[in-house]
Amino acid sequence: MNAEPPENFQTPQSGPAFGTRCPMPDIAQLIGGKWKLIILQVLIFQGTKRFGELRRDVEGITQTMLTSQLRALEKDGLVSREIFPEVPPRVEYTATAKAMALTDMFHAMHKWWVLHNSEQAS
Repeated sequence: MNAEPPENFQTPQSGPAFGTRCPMPDIAQLIGGKWKLIILQVLIFQGTKRFGELRRDVEGITQTMLTSQLRALEKDGLVSREIFPEVPPRVEYTATAKAMALTDMFHAMHKWWVLHNSEQAS
């Protein structure tokens, strides 16, 4: 197996599509980590959720971690939070238009998984 890239190969950092700087570190900061993509997937494909619903849907996440990740996603403009003045207070989280723009990426990742997971099973 040849480990050398083709002669005309360009890394994202050097390719014309990205100019002089690759955006991958920024993308990883925005949606990387163990929980952010799972939270976004739930909100994008299942719609608005209350905190408790999200906690049940994101299996294994702690209350503290969910709070932290939701705050980061809200700060980055991927999740909006609506607080209802009720007793007890009701808070709902929704994927923003910026997050909904990731729908095709989720479909592409799903397609990749199905393709490569079926190859491993064969």
